[in-house]
Amino acid sequence: MANEDTAALAAVGPRLRALRHQRGTTLTQLADLTGISVSTLSRLESGSRRPTLELLLPLARAYQVALDELVDAPTTGDPRVRPKPIVIHGITFLPLTRRPGGLRAFKQIFPPDPTAGERTPQTHEGYEWLYVLSGRLRLLLGDRDLTLSPGEVAEFDTRIPHLVLNPGPGVAEALSLFGPQGERLHVRARPAGSTPDQ
Repeated sequence: MANEDTAALAAVGPRLRALRHQRGTTLTQLADLTGISVSTLSRLESGSRRPTLELLLPLARAYQVALDELVDAPTTGDPRVRPKPIVIHGITFLPLTRRPGGLRAFKQIFPPDPTAGERTPQTHEGYEWLYVLSGRLRLLLGDRDLTLSPGEVAEFDTRIPHLVLNPGPGVAEALSLFGPQGERLHVRARPAGSTPDQ
C-alpha cells in the first residue's frame, strides 16, 4: 500500500506539468492565479517538492479539475450520480455531472406551459447543446422560432437571446450540455451519408 501511495505522489509532478502545457499556461501565470511561488510550482512539477493538500487545492481550482485527478486517486465509493432536482420557471433540471466548471450535463423536464411565451428570452456566456428525448420543445433563438421534435438536436451560442419552452400538450424531456464561455460543444458522430460540410 505504501508503494502505491509513493507511486501516486511521484506521478503528481508530471501530471501537473502536462496539465499546464495542455492549458498553454506559464509558471508565472499559474503563480499569479494560485498565489503559489514560481519556484514552488517548478519544484512540484519536477518532483523535488512533495505535494500537499494546501498546494494541490488551489491548483485543482485553477485547472478546474477534481482533486483526485491530480493525484490519480483510486476509484472509491459509488460512481452513480444521484441528481438533486432544481426547479426554475417550472422546468426541472436534473444535474447529470458532479464536476464543477467545464461542461455540465442536465436532463430537463418541461411541463406544458401556455404562459411561458410571456417570458423574455435571456442571454448568458457559453454554448448550449439540446437533445429532445420526448415531447416537443419550442426554441426562440434571436429572430428564429423553431419547434424541435424527439431526436432533434440544437446547438447555439447562449449570448444570442434565447428561450426554450414546451408548447404542449404533454410533458417534454431533453438532455442539455452547457459549455462555458468560448467552449463549443462538438458532436463527433454524423448521420450516414453526411459530409463534414453539412
